Amino acid sequence: MTARGLRIGLASATRLVILGIGLGVTTALRWARLFPNNDPIMAVMLPCAKRGRAAAVAFPVVAMVLFDVLSGRVGIWTAVTAGTYGLLGLALAFVYAAVARRGRAIGTATFLVSGVVGVLVFDFITGPILSSAMFRMSFAQAFVGQIPFTLKHLASVSAYTIVVSPVLDWLLRQVERGEAAIERRLALAASR
Repeated sequence: MTARGLRIGLASATRLVILGIGLGVTTALRWARLFPNNDPIMAVMLPCAKRGRAAAVAFPVVAMVLFDVLSGRVGIWTAVTAGTYGLLGLALAFVYAAVARRGRAIGTATFLVSGVVGVLVFDFITGPILSSAMFRMSFAQAFVGQIPFTLKHLASVSAYTIVVSPVLDWLLRQVERGEAAIERRLALAASR
C-alpha cells in the first residue's frame, strides 16, 4: 500500500467513525425531543459541508432516512425532506468552498448564519411550496401555518449550531491534522 493509500484509508475510517457518531447523536437527540421541532441535523451537516460535497449531501439524507426508518414513518415526506436537506447541503458546500477560496475562515458565526438561512430555505421549500402542493391547501394557508413551526426550528437549529457545529468542526480538524502528520512521516520514510 502506498503512503497516500494508507493516509486516505486512515482518513476515511476516522471520518466514517465521526460521521457514524454524528448519526447516532442526531438520531438520539431527535428521539429525545429536547426542543419543539428538534433538529440537530443541520448542526452536523455544516462542518461536513465545509469539507466537501459528498458528506454534505450524504449525512443529512442518511440522517433523515434513518430516523424515519427507525420511527416507522417512511413515506413520500421522507423523500421530500431528505432530498431537500441533501440539496441544501450541496449548496452550502459550494458556498463554503467559495468563502474558503477568498481566504475567509468558516467558524461558529458562519455556521450560525448558515443554519438560520438553511432553516429558512428548508422550511420554505418543505412548508409553503411542497405542502401546499401535496396537501391541497392554499399557499397562503401553508405560509401562515409554517411561521410558528419555523420559529421553533430556528431556535432549535441555532442552539445546536452554536454547540455542536464547533465541536464537530474541531474534531474533524484534529483528524485532518493527524492525516497531515502521518503523510509527512510516510513521505519522510519513503524518501530514505
